[in-house]
Amino acid sequence: MRTSNIGNLLRQSLGVFRYSGRAINLVWTTSRNLTIIFGVLTLAGGILPAAMAYIGKFIVDAVVAAAQSKNDIYRPLMFVGLEAIAVILLAASQRGQSICQSLLRALLGQRVNELILSKALTLELPQFEDSEFYDKMTNARREASSRPLSLVTRTFGLVQNALSLLTFGALLVKFSIWAVIILVVAAIPSFIGETKFASQAFRLFSWRAPETRQQSYLETLVAREDFAKEVQLYQLGDMLLRRYRNNFHQLFHEDKDLTLRRGLWGYLLGLLSNITFYITYAWIVIETVAGRISLGDMTMYITVFRQGQATFSGALTSIGGMYEDNLYLSNLYEFLEAEVPTRVGKATKGVELNDGIRFENVSFTYPGNNQPALNNISFHLKPGEKLAIVGENGSGKTTLIKLLTRLYNPDSGKILLDGLDLQEWDVDILRQRIGVIFQNFVRYQFTVGENIGVGDVQRIDDKKQWEMAASKGMAKPFIEKLPDNFSTQLGKWFKDGQELSGGQWQKIALARAFMRTDADILVLDEPTSAIDAQAEFEIFERIRTLTKHQMVFLISHRFSTVRMANKIIVIEGGELIEEGTHEQLLKKGARYAELFTLQASGYR
Repeated sequence: MRTSNIGNLLRQSLGVFRYSGRAINLVWTTSRNLTIIFGVLTLAGGILPAAMAYIGKFIVDAVVAAAQSKNDIYRPLMFVGLEAIAVILLAASQRGQSICQSLLRALLGQRVNELILSKALTLELPQFEDSEFYDKMTNARREASSRPLSLVTRTFGLVQNALSLLTFGALLVKFSIWAVIILVVAAIPSFIGETKFASQAFRLFSWRAPETRQQSYLETLVAREDFAKEVQLYQLGDMLLRRYRNNFHQLFHEDKDLTLRRGLWGYLLGLLSNITFYITYAWIVIETVAGRISLGDMTMYITVFRQGQATFSGALTSIGGMYEDNLYLSNLYEFLEAEVPTRVGKATKGVELNDGIRFENVSFTYPGNNQPALNNISFHLKPGEKLAIVGENGSGKTTLIKLLTRLYNPDSGKILLDGLDLQEWDVDILRQRIGVIFQNFVRYQFTVGENIGVGDVQRIDDKKQWEMAASKGMAKPFIEKLPDNFSTQLGKWFKDGQELSGGQWQKIALARAFMRTDADILVLDEPTSAIDAQAEFEIFERIRTLTKHQMVFLISHRFSTVRMANKIIVIEGGELIEEGTHEQLLKKGARYAELFTLQASGYR
């Protein structure tokens, strides 16, 4: 059983080279010149230590000869000079390797992060909302910027150590083949121990990704300005800090246990290597005293065995480290190679122009949930019509919008635009036709103009379009009062950043939706929740005027706004229970009339 475990560890260790080639290729494509220089310096670093040990033998023998003959002092000095040159070259190679590593670390870190971010841009919303997949991305980002270079450095270091061992072995075998065997065998236990603990460390850090993410989230709650207000007012500081502290102690306990076990076994296995060295040391001394080898030979063999032992241990440790790097890189490549749903739609126009949007028996359930978010939804919205979606929180209103914008796909049923299923549309063309303002819209730490311009990234720097969109969204009057107008920095993350009120931010978001002048579908999810009643009325009168030929999807809890729509649907528990105009639904006297009456009573 024990033999089987050791065999498994050795087989696992052979996997260290699984990603070495890919990592080297990644470094090579990042900077060929630096990679070549690093490789040459590595070769030099592998040969020079043995050369120094060999020169050391001649120094000792030359000194002994000179002491006996009382002359020829120049010969030992010549060898000392040669060794000094070798030391200078070795120091230069080591310094050069360090410089190359520093430069490659910066370049490679940027390259890998770009790969991760580029991959993130190809993902669908369900993947971001999947906690397990999010943990994979977190694990990839946490270590990926350093691990490729670490693997390459260790690979080059392994080559360097291999060269040193070959030269050390060639020198040591002249003394005894058994010395070489002892050198090899003594380092294996330490290698097995390192491999075992590297595997345990990887599993530990992978398993606790959710806890690590929670730790980061608690830090964000305490330290971010957008959370500080509630944290202070609700006096959450002590509670959050206590959770942070408890979470840390849990993580630290796991770290401490692994660190202590790794340190203890490292000491015991290292002690074994030291005992082996001194046994061999005594053997060499006995051979010298017996006159079978010279004093110079003794010096060389002791140096070679000491350095060879350290080099061999270093080589095996490098393999153990490569095994650990390999495990972490598996996270990176697992993320980069994660399957992304193929976008098969290619259509750029519908088959029934001006048919508008049709939901036909659309149902959808979020992954991991049993209860449908939407169930058998059907309705038709013609070009130029305004649809208001009414329902309590959690009824499925925002889910409907996610399906419309193809952030999710229906489980069953169809959504048609101009007579063509949304799945058949080119998703980029489709989204260019849609202007959206979500309730939880992003407040970008950009300038005012850029905050508006992101609504149409192709024209993000178009100042004339900023002004037109801001005017439509009724944001222009307060923008003109800002210190630098459209060039004013927003948010508090950067110097001189201006903070806006909730209503002002909503007008910015509304202007963002109007940036897409070609959009014939406008989606407004609670667009005026932070705006007073008078401003809300003015905004929607303006929206009605500006969107005569556009389809508008409106989600709002304010019935004064809802009643302006051509058509109203009421959703409850994911099902469409009512449909009609404001007057028709009031006459019906069902759920819509009930909700309207309840809200109206609040204004009496």
